[in-house]
Amino acid sequence: MTFLNKNSQKWLTLALSAITVLGMGVFTPFAGAATPASRARVTEDTLENRVRHELVMLPWYGVFDNLEFIANGGEVTLEGQVVKPITKDGAEAVVKKIPGVTRVVNDIKVLPLSPFDNQTRRAVYRAIFSDESLNRYSMGSDPSIHIIVDNGHVTLTGFVDREADRNLAFLRANSVPGVFSVTNDLRTEQSRTPR
Repeated sequence: MTFLNKNSQKWLTLALSAITVLGMGVFTPFAGAATPASRARVTEDTLENRVRHELVMLPWYGVFDNLEFIANGGEVTLEGQVVKPITKDGAEAVVKKIPGVTRVVNDIKVLPLSPFDNQTRRAVYRAIFSDESLNRYSMGSDPSIHIIVDNGHVTLTGFVDREADRNLAFLRANSVPGVFSVTNDLRTEQSRTPR
C-alpha cells in the first residue's frame, strides 16, 4: 500500500538523493576551496562583526557617543568618545568576552561633565534632527549620525546617504549658538569601505 502518488515519490526521491549527496561531501571542492589566508580573513571579519555588534548593543551607548575599534588578530583597540564612564567600562567588558579576543586596549575618552556641553548636545540634536531631510538618521537604537560635544566643539560622526545630507547636517550644527567649531566626519554610504 502506497501513500504517495508518482509525483510525490519523485520529489521524495530527489530530496533523499540530495541529502545523501550532501552528507557524502560531494561538494567538497566548495567547502575545501578556502585557503588558510581566506579562512583567516573570514575569522577576522567574524571577529570584527562580533565586536561591532556588542558595542552597538551596549545599553548606555547613544547618539552622543562614538565607539570605534581596530582589530589586529586577537587584539582589539577601543577608541572614541563617550558621555558616561560606564559606557567605556562596559565596552571593554563585553569585548573581552568575545571568543578570539586575546587582549583589549581601552583608549576610549570619557568626555568631561559640563552643563554647557549638555545644553549644546541637546541644541545640536534638535537643530539636525528637526530637519525633515535629516530626521530619518535619528531612527533606531544606533542612529546614523552621532553628535560628539567636547568643551563646545562639535564633531559629527557616522554615515548618511548623500553628500547633500552630510553638508546639511554640518550647516545645521554650525547654526547652533554657542558652538565653537564643527568637525564634519560624516561619511556617505558610497564611501563606506569594509574594515
